[in-house]
Amino acid sequence: MSRASLSGFIRRRLGKQVCLLALTVIVLGSQNAAAQDTRSLTSDMVGQWELSTAGRDKTCVVTLKNETSPQGLKLELEKGCSDALPFTKAIAAWSVKGLDIVRLQDVRGESVIDVTEVESGIFEGRREGEGIYLLQNLAAARALSKSTDQLIGDWAMMRESGKSICGLTLTNTETSPENFAVFLKPRCDPLVASFAPTVWRLERGELLLRSAKGETWRFEADDNAQWRRVPDSADPLILMRQ
Repeated sequence: MSRASLSGFIRRRLGKQVCLLALTVIVLGSQNAAAQDTRSLTSDMVGQWELSTAGRDKTCVVTLKNETSPQGLKLELEKGCSDALPFTKAIAAWSVKGLDIVRLQDVRGESVIDVTEVESGIFEGRREGEGIYLLQNLAAARALSKSTDQLIGDWAMMRESGKSICGLTLTNTETSPENFAVFLKPRCDPLVASFAPTVWRLERGELLLRSAKGETWRFEADDNAQWRRVPDSADPLILMRQ
């Protein structure tokens, strides 16, 4: 073999070894990242959670622990869970599957329900023939419920000048999961009357009014314990409790 041929052979062998080494580093890096993501999700999930129907009319408190058992990671279900949600009788442990699936599982490790995060701190899963269930941080779920209760009642929609242009009533009558009926009082300004909201809800700290046509007005709480429509405008609308 000539010197040039030997040199080319060495370069090719070294090139292959470098590629194999780079591929090994990438694979190991991906595996390590996946393991870190799984550990991170497991750590984030430890604590108390509310498992509920989509409308939160039936709820169960689940305490997820970072302690192992023969069935998986340990958990505790509050007394009364099996009455509210009968399928919880089969839940014996929990685990994290893949990168983003939290599994509530039976003694064999089979899924009773798998949930994935759809919003920060809110996980959603489906049971065939039953529908959607939510798993959300217990403190956040109770804070949302408390905040919703505090908003029920009569409100006035006003211009920033203080002129009232419409009266409305926020009710606790649920029309769909997390959506509640709202009613306008007589003699509303045409702007509000044409909008004609039919439901309201709280979403990520905002109060939403939504019409039957799907149009949505968003309001944020301001420093004066009022709710101001966003995005802001030269002549903003303000919601004030009556």
